[in-house]
Amino acid sequence: MTEMQDQPRTRERLAVDVRKATLGDLPALTAALARAFDDDPLVNWMAARDSRRARRVYDAMDLSLRDLSFRHGEVYTTDGIHGGALWAPPGEWKMGLLQQLLLTPKMTRITTWRRLPAVMGGINAVEKKHPPRPHFYLFVLGTDTEHQGKGVGTQLMAPVLDRCDREGIPAYLESSKERNVPLYERNGFKVTEVFQVPNGGPPLWLMWRDPR
Repeated sequence: MTEMQDQPRTRERLAVDVRKATLGDLPALTAALARAFDDDPLVNWMAARDSRRARRVYDAMDLSLRDLSFRHGEVYTTDGIHGGALWAPPGEWKMGLLQQLLLTPKMTRITTWRRLPAVMGGINAVEKKHPPRPHFYLFVLGTDTEHQGKGVGTQLMAPVLDRCDREGIPAYLESSKERNVPLYERNGFKVTEVFQVPNGGPPLWLMWRDPR
């Protein structure tokens, strides 16, 4: 998918206690991510731009959390729900045909029936760009708007990146904003390709991180 994260570092760093998200965190975390992704190019390409757009963005974050990420046990947030990092472990990121079919009703609430084939075609094209080597996939990274630019995103990534370094596992992500690329570069990622999402989608900066 994508992520929306820190603005350039112009504010004082905010130290947060990062922990794994619980089921009880999901409503507040979904709302925080919806605010973070309100201007995200990929999410706004997926979400139909009508009077329900804000709700469609919220539904996209709800699907990302409840249906695609939480079951893996690698969703991280803070006590104050400053934001979230949603990871998929190696080999667990790909949506199979059955899973896509089961998620169709929720996807239509995000994008409408008319646009669903184009959106799913774009998502499948992005999935095909994943490197074949096993990796942790940073599916979503978002900081609530009032906390952006304070280093929260780096802290949210740290538990899994530290694990990657200990266990020798690479990490991968797609950034939907060029201005966020330096944040990921500071954390060891490198751009491997700029990929244009088909069917009218935005460019994505594909980034890979070898373990340190």
